[in-house]
Amino acid sequence: MIFPVILAGGSGTRLWPLSRTNFPKQFLNLCGEKSMLQQTIVRLQGLSHSPVMLICNEEHRFIAAEQLRQLGVAHSGIFLEPVGRNTAPAIALAALKATENKEVGGLESLVGSQEKENTVVGLESFVGSDEEIDNDPVMLVLAADHVIEDVAAFQAAIEQARALAESGKMVTFGIVATGPETGYGYIRRGVPVVGLGSLVEGQKQDSSGAFEVSEFVEKPNLETAQTYVDGGKHYWNSGMFMFKASRYLAVLKQFRPDIYTACERAMQGQQVDNDFVRVDVEAFKACPDESVDYAVMEPLCQQANGDVVVVPLDAGWNDIGGFSALWQVSEQDSDGNVFKGDVKAVDTKNTLVIGEDKLIATVGVEDLVIINTKDAVLVAHKDKAQQVKAIVSQLKAEGRTEPTIHREVYRPWGKYDSIDHGDRFQVKRITVAPGAKLSVQMHHHRAEHWIVVTGTAKVTNGDQVIMLSENESTYIPLGTIHALENPGVIPLELIEVQSGSYLGEDDIVRFEDRYGRVEG
Repeated sequence: MIFPVILAGGSGTRLWPLSRTNFPKQFLNLCGEKSMLQQTIVRLQGLSHSPVMLICNEEHRFIAAEQLRQLGVAHSGIFLEPVGRNTAPAIALAALKATENKEVGGLESLVGSQEKENTVVGLESFVGSDEEIDNDPVMLVLAADHVIEDVAAFQAAIEQARALAESGKMVTFGIVATGPETGYGYIRRGVPVVGLGSLVEGQKQDSSGAFEVSEFVEKPNLETAQTYVDGGKHYWNSGMFMFKASRYLAVLKQFRPDIYTACERAMQGQQVDNDFVRVDVEAFKACPDESVDYAVMEPLCQQANGDVVVVPLDAGWNDIGGFSALWQVSEQDSDGNVFKGDVKAVDTKNTLVIGEDKLIATVGVEDLVIINTKDAVLVAHKDKAQQVKAIVSQLKAEGRTEPTIHREVYRPWGKYDSIDHGDRFQVKRITVAPGAKLSVQMHHHRAEHWIVVTGTAKVTNGDQVIMLSENESTYIPLGTIHALENPGVIPLELIEVQSGSYLGEDDIVRFEDRYGRVEG
C-alpha cells in the first residue's frame, strides 16, 4: 500500500498579497473551491493508499488540521517542523516514523527485503482504526501546492512507479515539457528501464515506460532550455518522488549521514499532541538545510547504477509559481481574462483580476495582474509579476506586517478581521466556530468590549458566566480573567473593541487552552 507524504511548507512569496508567510498558497483556494492542499489529497482517491501524512510548519498547524477536518479524511499525523530545513530532512522524518517499529538490525538489511505487516506504535491514534500498517511502505512524496489537471494520467504514473519503487528503485516524476521554462530544474533521461517481469524471470527485456536518470540539470537559460525541449530527452523536475522508506533512509545515511543523524535524534524526542507530531527542536535545528535532490537523488544518480529512474508525467502539471501561471491554469473568457470577485471590465484583455472585498473596474488595459486584498493592492504587468518578491523584501526590511499576515487571521477556534485601529484602540470582527472556545486569558494593557452580532456567546467575565445573544454586549476590564465560547450550532460573530496603552497580540496570559498554547 502506498504511503502518501505531503510536504506543505513554504511561504509562496511570488503570489503576494494573496499568499502570506502565515497563510501561504498551499492553503488558498486558487483553482477551485478546495485549497491546493485539499486538492492534492483528493486526487489520491481511487489509489490504494494508507492515510496521508502531512509535514508543515509549526505556525500552520491549525490551518492544516482544519483543512483536513473539512475533507473528513483520516490521516497518519501532522508533522510539525520547528524550523524549515528543506525537503531531505522532512522526508527523513516521515520515513523514520514509518519504519520506527520495524524489527531489523540495520537500515542496509531493509533494502530489497520483504514487506512486513505490523501495526506501528503510535500511529493508531492518527489513523483512527485498528488497520494494520506496513512498517516499510512505499512512500509517495508530493508537494501540497501543485495543480494536476489530468488525474487519471497522474494515477497511472503512480501505479507505474509503484512497481519500480517496490523493487528498490528511487523514482522521480519528470513532467513532459511544454515549453522552454527557465524557472524549473530539468531531468535528462537515459536508457529505458526494463520491465520488472524480465528482471525477475530473465525473459525478453521489455521497456517499463520509465528511464534511468542520466543527469539532473540546474535551471537553464532560455537558449539552453529550448535545446532541451527540442531534443525531447529532458523533463521538468516535478519535485515528486516514490521510494521505499527504508531505501530512502539507507541512501540518505550513505550520502548525508549528518542529515540522517540529526533527524534520528530529533525523532528520539518526538511528542504526540492530538493530531500533531513534534520533534526535538534543538536536534532538528542542528540539521543541515538540503533538498532531497542534492542530498539523495543526484549523488545516487552519479553512481550510474540505474537505481534512479524517471517516470514521464503528462498530466497538465503546474506548480503555480507566480501569477502568470495562475492565469494560465484558470478558465479564461473570450478576451483571455480571468476575473474573480466583483469585477467590471471594458476593453480589457489577457488580464488577471482578483478582488476580495470591493469592486474593481478596468478600462483599456492588457496583460496586467491586479490583486486586491483587504489590506493591499498589487498592480503588475503579467510578464513582470515574478518581481513581486522584491516588493515583499522591501516590506520585510521595513518591518511591516503585510508579508506575514492578512488582515483576516485564522485561529484554531475560528478567525478575526482587524477592521479598524488607532493609537489607543483596535476594532476586530471575531468569528468563533460552533463548539469552539478561546483560551481562558487576561491582558495587562487593554480592556475589551464585546458586542454579539449573530449567534450565542458564553462569556466568562471574572467570577461571572453569562450568555449573550444578538445585540447584547459585555465589558472586560483590564486585568480580568475571561473566556469566550460558542455553545451554539451556528458561527458566533461579534465585534470586539480593544482600548489601552498596548494592543499587541503578545499581551495575552493564557491559563487554560484546548489547543495546547499554554506555556508550561
